[in-house]
Amino acid sequence: METTKNRLNPSSWVKTYGDTLYRFSYLRINDKEIAKDLVQETFLAALRNSETYKGEISEKNWLFTILKNKIIDHYRKKSSVLIGEIEELCASTNQFFDENEHWKQESVPKEWGVDYSSPVENKEFLEILDKCMNRLSELLKIVFTMKYLDEKESDEICKELAITSSNYWVILHRAKLNLRACLEKNWLSK
Repeated sequence: METTKNRLNPSSWVKTYGDTLYRFSYLRINDKEIAKDLVQETFLAALRNSETYKGEISEKNWLFTILKNKIIDHYRKKSSVLIGEIEELCASTNQFFDENEHWKQESVPKEWGVDYSSPVENKEFLEILDKCMNRLSELLKIVFTMKYLDEKESDEICKELAITSSNYWVILHRAKLNLRACLEKNWLSK
């Protein structure tokens, strides 16, 4: 029995996948214009390379794969510009810990006591999380997004962003600390 191969339909891409690809891109980039550009670049790359499409995955998955690669390329370009920020992060004094690396009294994590099964609390949490993520520096947001939204392995992130393993862990740690502090201030204390 011969398997049916998926076929491309470029004339319907914008209408069928444009919004979904844009939301995916915007969530990771947080810049409307760049997100739009990446989606346009995805469609152009797909048109240019349509002869390489083998039909083994769906058209939608193929377009998402191209977009993911465009986003990674964007991250790579940004990471070379943000290398100075890594050094600054590693050298900066920590706002959460004292000189003995113990929690400062005002920064000790609070017990959240949240009902995660409540749809209202989940929706509110996701809205605040999005706002808190947007407050992160670009490098912190890129690493956090790659790790927890794109579910990439640590070594893959280091390779793609051309950062060391120790820099990666410092960045991820700072992202988590800043997100926790923001969530506690803007969500739990309400």
